[in-house]
Amino acid sequence: MPASLRPALAAVVIVATALLSGCASVFLVDNQVESFPRWQDRGASDAVPAPPQVYRFERLPSQQDERGARSQDELERYAEAALAKLGWSRAATGVASPWTVQVNASTVRLPRAPWEDPWDRWGPYGSPFALPGRDYVVTGTGQVIFFPAFPRFETPYYQRAVSLVVRDASTGRVVYETRGAHDGRWNSSPALWMAMLDAALQGFPTPPAGVRQVNIEVPR
Repeated sequence: MPASLRPALAAVVIVATALLSGCASVFLVDNQVESFPRWQDRGASDAVPAPPQVYRFERLPSQQDERGARSQDELERYAEAALAKLGWSRAATGVASPWTVQVNASTVRLPRAPWEDPWDRWGPYGSPFALPGRDYVVTGTGQVIFFPAFPRFETPYYQRAVSLVVRDASTGRVVYETRGAHDGRWNSSPALWMAMLDAALQGFPTPPAGVRQVNIEVPR
């Protein structure tokens, strides 16, 4: 290689490495979100609350036993961080608050993605000849050719959902409900759940109507 081209080639390698590093530094959490504001049901002239606001968490009975409480503590920390970005802060112990917040999360673990063939024993590429669930083919002359049956290494697929409900503490009336759903192969992590809650709260307290997609980039 001519010496005059080496600096240019080195610059190209550096730029390409930087671009690849940038792409690998985040992953996309795509969420399907739907929200239901009902502030007007309070019948107040200033129905939609402006920040800052104070709230306290409330829990279902299933979220109060020993095992459920540990998971709920963690989930509420994520929700608290998401609400803090919107000017809502958690009330200190013993301090009255005009709002209560209930947050829920769920995960369904599937052995594979819904569109993947459970009978495919040929790995991600598949056999160009064998039919699904069969380890042999019959040629035009009637000859049977067997293929070795490779076990399929399945990658779990997760369906996750979060929901958050705000109530008027004085009446118990629901004034805001939002939920978000995300499917994918990402393992559970604080960053993933926080991204889902951020997505579910996008547009709060006056979100757009209908189902919408909200994408959040999360550092790896």
